[in-house]
Amino acid sequence: MRHRPRKRFGQNFLVDEAVISAIVSAVAPHQRDLVVEIGPGLGALTRPLVERLDHLHVVEIDREIVARLRAMFPAQRVAIHEGDALEFDFAALGRGLRVVGNLPYNISTPLLFHLADSAPALRDIHVMLQREVVERMVAAPSSSDYGRLSVMLQYRFEMEPVLAVPAAAFHPVPKVESAVVRMVPFARLPHRARDEAWLGKIVTAAFSQRRKTLRNALKRYFSTEDLSRLGVDGGARAQELGIDEFVRLADHAARAASA
Repeated sequence: MRHRPRKRFGQNFLVDEAVISAIVSAVAPHQRDLVVEIGPGLGALTRPLVERLDHLHVVEIDREIVARLRAMFPAQRVAIHEGDALEFDFAALGRGLRVVGNLPYNISTPLLFHLADSAPALRDIHVMLQREVVERMVAAPSSSDYGRLSVMLQYRFEMEPVLAVPAAAFHPVPKVESAVVRMVPFARLPHRARDEAWLGKIVTAAFSQRRKTLRNALKRYFSTEDLSRLGVDGGARAQELGIDEFVRLADHAARAASA
């Protein structure tokens, strides 16, 4: 069965056997692990995962690929969830869930945030993304790559890049390089926000105009005196703040809003 990659689904299929083997080794699945693969595509990762697992869940949006997967794998070994991963309830599969996948680059950021919502149910995540996205995810404060994605994911996960993947490892060959990142939810958040919705608001506002100082970017929420009392330099820019400082700001805003 031949399949023409569809641009609307961001399909670039992994074909390099050495890269496939390296990803599976990084995941190191055990027989009884609860694993879900996002976007199995033509089964490059699915096949070696099925060989190592009693059962595998996959989430796939492309009906043609779903039909192909059903022909390739018995239902008792592979549960196929047809639909959009952005709308899938990963936590419903159970606790200790391991997530694996070659994420469609056109929806990678919203999909990462969607997975973060299920973090309490997850054991770990191993996903392939555009290399620049991975660099932003793991970026340290005061670096040019540090931004909203860095803060919101580092708030909830320990992360490390585990594998660089060249464009030639895919068909069709994308115009970007890729990387695999490992994400492990914190058992206990190092800096727990009073209200995570407020944390999202403050981080988004701070980075919406990166060149502005915090006293200007966040003037809707804080006076210069507020920032000073919270130990935050109003003349600094968003990329200079650590996770703990963003949480401190968010907690103050949440308290003010509920007063």
